[in-house]
Amino acid sequence: MAKRLVFAPMDILDLDSLFAQLILGLGAALVVGNGYALLMARRGVKPKGAQGELRRGRAWFLLAVGALIAAWGTASLFAG
Repeated sequence: MAKRLVFAPMDILDLDSLFAQLILGLGAALVVGNGYALLMARRGVKPKGAQGELRRGRAWFLLAVGALIAAWGTASLFAG
């Protein structure tokens, strides 16, 4: 008997990979959000109602943390 390869659409929502997907999403959100904030600050655009200046050091730190978290989530998805 030949083995049949079947793709189940529910494999994407498998509970084993759900945690890795959530970690990847959190890391990607940190990277995109802080990258966008840095880009807009460089262009001189401020959000409406914002007071004070952008803390660039904190934004770069959170961007780096987000990149590490996203790498962890990606590695967990491919390892499992």
